[in-house]
Amino acid sequence: MELRFDEKVVLITGATSGIGRACALLFSNSGAKVFLTGRKQEVLFELKNSITKENRPCEILAGEITDTEFRKTLIQTTVEKFGKLDILINAAGIIGSGSIENTTLDAFDRMMDINVRSVFHLTQLAAPYLIASHGNIVIVSSVTGTRAFPGLVSYCVSKAAVDQLVRTAALDLAPKGVRVNSVNPGVVQTNLHRNGGMDEPTYQKFLEHSKTTHPLGRIGQPEEIADLIAFLASEQAGWITGVTCNIDGGRQLTCAR
Repeated sequence: MELRFDEKVVLITGATSGIGRACALLFSNSGAKVFLTGRKQEVLFELKNSITKENRPCEILAGEITDTEFRKTLIQTTVEKFGKLDILINAAGIIGSGSIENTTLDAFDRMMDINVRSVFHLTQLAAPYLIASHGNIVIVSSVTGTRAFPGLVSYCVSKAAVDQLVRTAALDLAPKGVRVNSVNPGVVQTNLHRNGGMDEPTYQKFLEHSKTTHPLGRIGQPEEIADLIAFLASEQAGWITGVTCNIDGGRQLTCAR
């Protein structure tokens, strides 16, 4: 099944790496006009160049997603550049380790600010434009939104909050023709854990161990998550809203080990 997004305007956060970058390339290759954001302007420029050299429309804006004014500017600029907004992909997020005993309030607040507050506000800001276009939202959550894991208290809490945001926003916006869904990946090979402070040897051991904790015997790839995001954002998923869709090699089915 080929998914097409011709003339659709798609705003993607966290577009400089991992799942967000995979989404940027997939939606662009499928005919969409993409507006991309992330913190690293140089990386955004490189991504834009790779898209526009194929004569596909792409605009970028670098900034901190935790900045309230930047979020407002991001939505406004997207609509100014492309005239509308059809799809919002909230892919920006962070991870950090810490238990209930040693997670600081500052670390907890930062996790909630990036993973929840920014998603809530962008969804709120985008809603009027998505109502006008009968568009939709897909949020990148995690298997930790539905399952608890030790040593990840603030991350698990943030993703559980995202899942509930999906369900409540879906109910609020359904009468106005806007769908809201999330994808809940297991371990995916991105820079998420490295950016969260995991050194390279530890990360490689973590990837090897993850092969044993996911029943399908491997970790996921960003492109696989992007494929599911594209389906949920497509017209083929027009009767799907409020779902938190696991894509995790069966990880949510297992007991801790």
